[in-house]
Amino acid sequence: MDHLPDFIGDLALILITAGIATILFKFLKQPVVLGYIVAGFVAGSAVPWLPTIADLENVKIWAEIGVIFLLFALGLEFSFKKLIAVGGTATLATMINMGAMIFVGYMVGRMLGWPAMDSVFLGGMLSMSSTTIIIKAFNDMSLQRQKFAGIVFGMLIVEDLAAIVMMVLLSTVAVSNRIEGVELLGSFARLLFFVLIWFTVGIYVIPTLLKKLKAYLNDETLIIVATGLCLGMVLFASKVGFSAALGAFIMGSILAETIRAKQIEHLIEPLKNLFGAVFFVSVGMMIEPAVIGQHIGLILMLTGVVLAGRVVFATLGVLASGEGLKVALQSGFSLAQIGEFSFIIATLGMNLGVISSSLYPVIVAVSIVTTFTTPYFIRMALPVNRFIEKRIPSAWRKIIDGYAPSGLTTVNRQNVWKRLLKSVLLLTTVYTGITLAIILAGRHLLIPFITQSIPGLWGSLLSATLLLLLMGPFLRAILVKKNRSDEFKSLWNDSHFNRGALVSLLILKGGVCCALILMVLVPLFPQYTPWTVLASMAFMSIVVFFQGFKRQSRRIEARFLENLTHKERLAEEQAAIHPQVAHTLLSKKIHLEEIEVSPLSPRIGKTLRELDFRGRLKLHIVTIVRGNRKINIPDAGEHLYPYDRLIVAGSDENIQKFVGALEAHNRGSVADDDEAQPHIVLSQYVVEAHSPLAGKSLGETNLQQKTECMIISIDRAGTARANIPASFVFREGDTLLLAGEKTKLDAFEATLSSFRSV
Repeated sequence: MDHLPDFIGDLALILITAGIATILFKFLKQPVVLGYIVAGFVAGSAVPWLPTIADLENVKIWAEIGVIFLLFALGLEFSFKKLIAVGGTATLATMINMGAMIFVGYMVGRMLGWPAMDSVFLGGMLSMSSTTIIIKAFNDMSLQRQKFAGIVFGMLIVEDLAAIVMMVLLSTVAVSNRIEGVELLGSFARLLFFVLIWFTVGIYVIPTLLKKLKAYLNDETLIIVATGLCLGMVLFASKVGFSAALGAFIMGSILAETIRAKQIEHLIEPLKNLFGAVFFVSVGMMIEPAVIGQHIGLILMLTGVVLAGRVVFATLGVLASGEGLKVALQSGFSLAQIGEFSFIIATLGMNLGVISSSLYPVIVAVSIVTTFTTPYFIRMALPVNRFIEKRIPSAWRKIIDGYAPSGLTTVNRQNVWKRLLKSVLLLTTVYTGITLAIILAGRHLLIPFITQSIPGLWGSLLSATLLLLLMGPFLRAILVKKNRSDEFKSLWNDSHFNRGALVSLLILKGGVCCALILMVLVPLFPQYTPWTVLASMAFMSIVVFFQGFKRQSRRIEARFLENLTHKERLAEEQAAIHPQVAHTLLSKKIHLEEIEVSPLSPRIGKTLRELDFRGRLKLHIVTIVRGNRKINIPDAGEHLYPYDRLIVAGSDENIQKFVGALEAHNRGSVADDDEAQPHIVLSQYVVEAHSPLAGKSLGETNLQQKTECMIISIDRAGTARANIPASFVFREGDTLLLAGEKTKLDAFEATLSSFRSV
């Protein structure tokens, strides 16, 4: 080969420079992302005495591929169910934080005299934190096990999804070059529709496909299939008017729901690292020293806006979600930076030609400054918390502890109407979306093909018949689902008023189905519109009573649910402790953590009685996982062995002390055994007047040894106590939160009968 193309030489220069910068920044214990940016600065035109890139357009192509793989990997880590799992705290806090920062960024831009489009993009860039920087800082400072770290990670998940939506909306605004509410709402609805269809069809098809091809999917084949699916969705998203990044993210989130997700994530990581490095290097190439020098005042001002704004608004958001002041401040100070997504949004604005070229290096400079300040801001949270707590008015003391509800009540009486309407709305939305997708596909593919091949009435009849047959199972689901549910029967038998409302609900569902059928019939038979209404009602009757549609509807739904929950069911069976237990304990201000005993730990061989973690650290060891064996509610005589995984419950501070007491630790991973193991579950017991516990102390009852259940906390007069001394005397009305194996908890009350003879 006499002459290498420029893009090969450019790629070699980028990777060599990035490699040197990576080693240097790892040696300096600084984020690698900053090293890539510096490498781009060195390889760009800003440093003329060193080799430079020959063709910047080639770099932009590599960078776009980098964004695709970054978003694909992000989708693999994301999972829509993970978004649900982070709960209201992270969602509410993120919405407050992001909304406020977008508004502040926009107002700052307008006050500086910037065009509206620059101001809108500035607000978007200032609203995004850096996942990479935060994770590194938490790992370096050993904070990842604390409660606030979990909230921050949840907020980052919500931010990632919000950033994808923001990119779609910003693209719409940029193309129209105006901000119009109706247009944005239409774009958002269009986005929701396509995401719903892609996700639903993807979950139905792809996990099933991977299961059937399991015997042929080694690492080599799987990475090719996964990359092909990613780029295929990128192409499809671009065809229907969305960004390549959105398509990559959606396919990643679909694959995240499969049992192959971890394997794909592992295989795709080298591609993500390679092309991601090229993207961040391209960011550094956009830095112009002259521009930075010219705008140094603006950089410092925006840095101040980021540091102050994100701390204040993130803290207020976490407080508004019900958490205490300390957790809120720690979360707020951790999020005081901007990072990767800000670069992606800036790149989007540059590619669309709607933001000025000077804004890009300014944002990069702000990101670099706030990256260096992140560890110092995290350390500032506790001193600031102590300062505020000493000076907070007594009327505001509730802010210190927070007001998040317990999340566990003795009698669970949810509103039946609310449950029924929520499930009906969800099912109707999903199945209506799928039916609309079938109609759209039919209009663009099926109907033109058939009517061209068979013109006239017969072609229209065949087209309508095939489309309605495809729609039948989903129309039946809309019409029939939840009509025989316990909630429906309960409301129907409750009152005549409920019956009228339920009949109205059935009529509404029928109206939705009728409208969907007419969307097929009216365009095909415009001259027979009155008859199409009768035909639609007749077809709905067929849909309800024809057993073929019933069987097909159930088969489709069963496969979808199987694919959607298969990964979680396997993980739940293999998990050391049920996920719901961790969620409930957090609502009681009790943290749950899994810690592996290092073979170098000096505590190996000692019994739990000798170590006395409960007495010294006020911490419960709930389960010991030893190989594939689980020791639930371990006895005080149980010894510690190397690689034991301990499931411990306690406060953040006590867990940190416990980790220190072990002296060497590693985060464990769940067992690979597919066989289901006994779980630790939670239950409640209310001490009534005739209870054998009433009037007795905890020490007298010897409760743990007799029942093999552990008291996690006791609620008395609305106050939860987590550390209960042996002298504690049970009173009528006390509510015990118990942990144990389900069979032991089921027999708990029967076991108490033996106390009467004591």
